[in-house]
Amino acid sequence: MEKTHAPHRYRLIFAQNMRQIRRLKELSQEELAFSANISKTYVCEIERGSRAISIDVMGQIADALEMPLEEMLKQDLLPIK
Repeated sequence: MEKTHAPHRYRLIFAQNMRQIRRLKELSQEELAFSANISKTYVCEIERGSRAISIDVMGQIADALEMPLEEMLKQDLLPIK
């Protein structure tokens, strides 16, 4: 029997906040990927919530977005647009 797990809510919160902050800063996925030293494909997968990421990568992304990591994990960081 195969187990399927829904993504953890913090993965989805981080993904949503990452996407919104990136867009507010008018960065493309490619620009963010370059700044965070990860691939554009990885950025896309993270934003969709389909990729689990390490705390290290979360830190790289937060640094690239100039945002404290703990802020990026807040449920109501930004209003949904």
